[in-house]
Amino acid sequence: MASAAEQMAANMSWGAFGKATELRQRILFTIGLLIVYRIGTYIPVPGIDGSELRNFMEGAASGIGGILSMFTGGALARMGIFALGIMPYISASIIVQLLAAQWAPLQQLKKEGDAGRKKINQYTRYGTVLLATFQAFGIAASLESGGLVTDPGWFFRISCVVTLVGGTMFLMWLGEQITARGIGNGISLIIFVGIVAEVPAAVAQFLAQGRSGSISPVVIIGVMVMIVAVIAFVVFMERALRKVHIQYPRRQVGMKMYEGSNSHLPIKVNPAGVIPAIFASALLLLPTTLATFSGGTTGPVMSTILAYFGPGQPLYLLFFVSMIVFFAYFYTRNVAFKTEEVAENLKNQGGYIPAIRPGKKTEEYLDYIVTRLLVIGSAYLAAVCLLPEILRSQLSIPFYFGGTSVLIVVSVTMDTIQQVQSHMLAHQYEGLIEKSQLRGKKRGGRKGTARR
Repeated sequence: MASAAEQMAANMSWGAFGKATELRQRILFTIGLLIVYRIGTYIPVPGIDGSELRNFMEGAASGIGGILSMFTGGALARMGIFALGIMPYISASIIVQLLAAQWAPLQQLKKEGDAGRKKINQYTRYGTVLLATFQAFGIAASLESGGLVTDPGWFFRISCVVTLVGGTMFLMWLGEQITARGIGNGISLIIFVGIVAEVPAAVAQFLAQGRSGSISPVVIIGVMVMIVAVIAFVVFMERALRKVHIQYPRRQVGMKMYEGSNSHLPIKVNPAGVIPAIFASALLLLPTTLATFSGGTTGPVMSTILAYFGPGQPLYLLFFVSMIVFFAYFYTRNVAFKTEEVAENLKNQGGYIPAIRPGKKTEEYLDYIVTRLLVIGSAYLAAVCLLPEILRSQLSIPFYFGGTSVLIVVSVTMDTIQQVQSHMLAHQYEGLIEKSQLRGKKRGGRKGTARR
């Protein structure tokens, strides 16, 4: 039998959505800030030679330039003020989270509640500034060496660094505002919009190659079928759970006696989400980001790295898989699902897994389950991220179609829809409470009249 929440979710309609004023305002606020982000991607960094940059990016669009452009919503291809995107903030937040799981001072800050979280967020912002400054200076130097600057020199480098770092910090602020006053996770939505905005142009270019005969119709149909299959597979795996049976004994609280109850502890097949793929991609893109605009002026060390770790190369694919598996295990055990904390919370609440003693034995049992699940979860992440890479290099697809971008789009869409449904349910519950209060007042008023 369906629960009350499920019945209310089934009864949602456009009429109910129209009555949810707060939700509508949140959605409009989110759309407005995302439009501001898209406008910013078209504002160029001062001192860039537009025609030279356009010619260069046309030649690099099918390679690493397409990857970077996809993650920045096209801002890097146009060298806009948001060319760095939000990736420095994501990298800094992941580093701080991993340090907070291992370093004692940050662990202590996490236990201090809101004050500790604010301090950790402050450290994350400092890390974002450092990473963005390093990347911006590398891009400025690479643009100069690639001959894409009208007036090279220190004035251009400083102005480029200030502009790009300021753009990243503004994007970080936009994301925080969307999370606080809009709908969904602001940082994820910024990446989502950047990826989706580049899809129509990439698909049009792909179909144009098919019309010109460069790509056979069989390959075009096969790629479209593969995209649909990958999306369906990602949705299935992101919703897959392993339910661990939890039992609560009969207990007495004050003068009340509570009967024993049964529950489930849901453990996702992929507890880390898209974080391992994002962090692995960030590490792989670090050398290529600096070398993309430098043309043929890269040094021997950088040339060797790019030769062996370029997209589609065996070492690139092997390193990509290794990093995905490593971060899937490391992030899950230290951030996403800490088995010692879960076992301690179950013990404090009086819950236990049947036939498993509370405490250390429960922690070992959960470790065993999570380790087995992560074999499937990390393999799924690696397969989704590698399949497009292999097909792109083998079939010479003229635009970038990456598994990481598919994971981000599907995950953000599911999370945003879930938040919209939660707001709708809350609005319906508030409506039911108001109706019950009005009925109570009417009944009270009638009784008062009768007494008079």
